[in-house]
Amino acid sequence: MRTTTHSALSLLVNRHAVSRTVTDRLEILQALINSPTADPIFRGDVLRIPAEHPAYGWRCKVEDCQRSKEGNWDLCHRHQDQWTALRADGATYTSFLAVAEPLQTRSWSEPRTCLICPELPAVGHLGLCIVHAKRWTGWERWMRKKDLVPHFEDWLPKQAALPGLGNCLVLACSELADPHPLRLCSRHRTLYGRQGRPGDAQVPDRRQGAQHAGPDGHGKVIYGNEAAFNRWCRTAPAIVRMTGTLSLLGLRPLVKAELQWILLHHSATVIEGAYWPLRFVQTIAQHCRDHDAGSLTDLDLDGLPDHCQKIVKAMLCELRLVYFSRQDTKQSGFFETEHYGIRFPNCSSHFDLTCISQTWLRDILWDFFDDLLRNNPPRSQTTFKAIRRACTELSAYLLAQAPAGGNDPRRLTEQHMLDFVADQRHRGRNGLPPLGLHKDPGGRGRKQARATPDAVGRIFGGVRRLLRFGMDEGLTTAAGVDRRFITAVPTGGTSRGGRRQPFSDEVARALAADENLALLDQHDVEDRGLRDIWEALVFTGRRANEVIKLRLECVGRINNLPVLWHDQTKVGNLDEGIRIPERLVERIEVRQAKTIDRFVERHGRKPTPEERTLIALFPRRSTNRAALQSVSYGFFQTGFSTWVNELDIKGVAHQARHTLATKLLKAGANLSHVKRYLGQVSDAMAEHYAHIANTDPRLNEALNTLWVTGPGAAEPGVLLSSGDPMSREQAQALAIDLTRRSTPAEGGFCTFQPVVDGNACPWNMDCHNCEKFVLSGADLVYWHRKREQWRMQAERAPTPAIADYFHELFEPTARAIDGLEKALSAVGLLDEALELDLRRPQDYFGRVWATAFRAQELARHEKIDEDGGAAV
Repeated sequence: MRTTTHSALSLLVNRHAVSRTVTDRLEILQALINSPTADPIFRGDVLRIPAEHPAYGWRCKVEDCQRSKEGNWDLCHRHQDQWTALRADGATYTSFLAVAEPLQTRSWSEPRTCLICPELPAVGHLGLCIVHAKRWTGWERWMRKKDLVPHFEDWLPKQAALPGLGNCLVLACSELADPHPLRLCSRHRTLYGRQGRPGDAQVPDRRQGAQHAGPDGHGKVIYGNEAAFNRWCRTAPAIVRMTGTLSLLGLRPLVKAELQWILLHHSATVIEGAYWPLRFVQTIAQHCRDHDAGSLTDLDLDGLPDHCQKIVKAMLCELRLVYFSRQDTKQSGFFETEHYGIRFPNCSSHFDLTCISQTWLRDILWDFFDDLLRNNPPRSQTTFKAIRRACTELSAYLLAQAPAGGNDPRRLTEQHMLDFVADQRHRGRNGLPPLGLHKDPGGRGRKQARATPDAVGRIFGGVRRLLRFGMDEGLTTAAGVDRRFITAVPTGGTSRGGRRQPFSDEVARALAADENLALLDQHDVEDRGLRDIWEALVFTGRRANEVIKLRLECVGRINNLPVLWHDQTKVGNLDEGIRIPERLVERIEVRQAKTIDRFVERHGRKPTPEERTLIALFPRRSTNRAALQSVSYGFFQTGFSTWVNELDIKGVAHQARHTLATKLLKAGANLSHVKRYLGQVSDAMAEHYAHIANTDPRLNEALNTLWVTGPGAAEPGVLLSSGDPMSREQAQALAIDLTRRSTPAEGGFCTFQPVVDGNACPWNMDCHNCEKFVLSGADLVYWHRKREQWRMQAERAPTPAIADYFHELFEPTARAIDGLEKALSAVGLLDEALELDLRRPQDYFGRVWATAFRAQELARHEKIDEDGGAAV
């Protein structure tokens, strides 16, 4: 049959891909369909689905209503019209369901047999075949002419049953034929007339049309072209009824088995937003019948409506997992994460690798993905897409520049890789388009607009990681790739992008002004919580998706303090709780009430306690019957960006996170607090968000101004500065001006002026025994380590006398450490100093020396004795 670039086959694999044969496919599907655990309603040529089926239920949601749902609605057509009118007047869904009157099905909505003739279809509300219906009508008219009352119950038992004519002659139809010489059901007889009566089948005696066709089932029919009539019977579509009937008559065995198994599998794994109305599936079956398709993989999708095309593509994804084993996918040029039981968020299981032309390179990539999912599955699809993109670029270059298009790896040299590196750098520097055609997991190709230096760096990193993996596993050696070709790949070296700056005071005020927030509300036409999300970001500093994906039960109180419960999936912290202000609690409670109202509108009841833990606080509108899916990040970002542009402000929502971190630090929090509150993975990331170099954090000032004498002083551990603000006179009276008269040394600072001025130390840099050596608050952990080293030395001493000598030798240093701890404890900074895990404190001061340490802000002197007392 004819195929196009949009054919279903091209979505599955290419025609020459290695997979199971047609016979194997049919046997596998039939075994699955006939397994003891399979639902028997999906067997047979005509599937009859119960009205309340969890996946394909078709009855109207109004209680006792016998009519079927209309499309994706929960109501029949009549009730949907009524609900639309009432909703416009402000009515709730619950109130509508309470007053809606159930409707009875029409006689033609569900095929029934005659009350008298079990082999003939019924018509009309009485449930009689067309012959007996006319007989009853005549009898009723005759009785009324005689002024008698006709009784249907008296007339019915006196009638004799008529033989049936079997099923309708239309191949796809499963209904009984009317007692008419054409032997078609009533609907196909109507359709035959509407389509111009192909073959011109006529019954000469019109009165015979109202009579039974005779015991042999044949009446006198005259054909203008009997072959054309028979052709029409083979190709006429099945009548689509809204009563759960799906006809698979006339389909080839494999495509029929495919539809049966897919419907069976989908009913067991149906997810939110994947509802398949049976009339759509019937349209797909008719399309297969019209094109005489042997399999869904042979189907041309061009003639199908868009919604049916989406269903077929989803069907093919499921079939691919059955038709191709894990090893088959390697030979066929794609990768399926579902073979490992993994499905990345917002991503298909299918990763197309045909964009990589060289078989040896594609096989290494497949093995890399296989090893990754076996041993250390990534959290998202990012790694897969990045490595495939890098491999695609290398493949495209080799195809254009290497001998034999790069298909013979033995002919590749170091120079080929160097040329590839030079070409990529040239493209990144000049913003040229990339070489390869990159495809998303859905299979659609798309060109990257321009190459950038960062993108080129990621390509180098991906190629290097892939080829190094191949070299470690012996794959490149087996393929004959020169080792120098691999080692010529440079490291990625991507530059770290500039960090987001906190909002300036002016911008922050504009983004928090009530009149501007009212404008943000206007962009949220359906009241999905756009403003609530933004205010939560400002108050909590969460990542955007951590707020967007909040559940309904996300706030609580512990010790009468409001707490926000959320998942920090990026760092693996689930159900994390943080303190939030009362204003945010009030907004979330209002949003909770709106979400519950929406749930009640759809389900006619309030959610159960279990459902409240699963329902999204900000549920999206479409394909979200159970309200489990949150609005998308794109929804929030689009509304927020439009709002910011209207305010003539430049900024992104993520700057709220940086702003909060910076404000916390300035208000007295330390980096450990910021790291814990924001859910950071490291102190370096906390610094990245807190902008420590551009602020005036109290922790840094306090630690920089706490100094004690060193172990070489006459009185080790004497406090030189308390950290409290002091006057100009007190600063001038201070003996040590550390901003101008000190120099970094190991574990502290030297204050001996000749050394500070650049001369040689007369004591050979014996700082720890020098009275000019002082300790800062940032040196505590360093000296704790030194104390531990001395203790270990003493424990390993061969005699108690030697151990006592070690303890006595370290005793002045221990006194200095104790004095430093007392100084830090006096100002409440001991815990923070213990968390500064620094080998060299001067590295810490190198970042803040010029901006955070000033002699005039040093505290007044105090001397803390060994008993903890203080003397001026």
